[in-house]
Amino acid sequence: MDIRVGERLLMKKKHPCGADTFTVLRIGMDFRLRCDGCGREVMVPRSKAEKSLKKVIRADGE
Repeated sequence: MDIRVGERLLMKKKHPCGADTFTVLRIGMDFRLRCDGCGREVMVPRSKAEKSLKKVIRADGE
């Protein structure tokens, strides 16, 4: 899966604040994501993040 820092991810489940989009801050064994609704940062294992991903929102509109 080709995900880059700075892209936004649309997830299947919503964050408790109600937002379902997250911005990618760091990539590795874990993803560090920032909730676009409340700004909280979470670390998610790569396998869990890729499984719960619905769509990648690219900056270039792809």
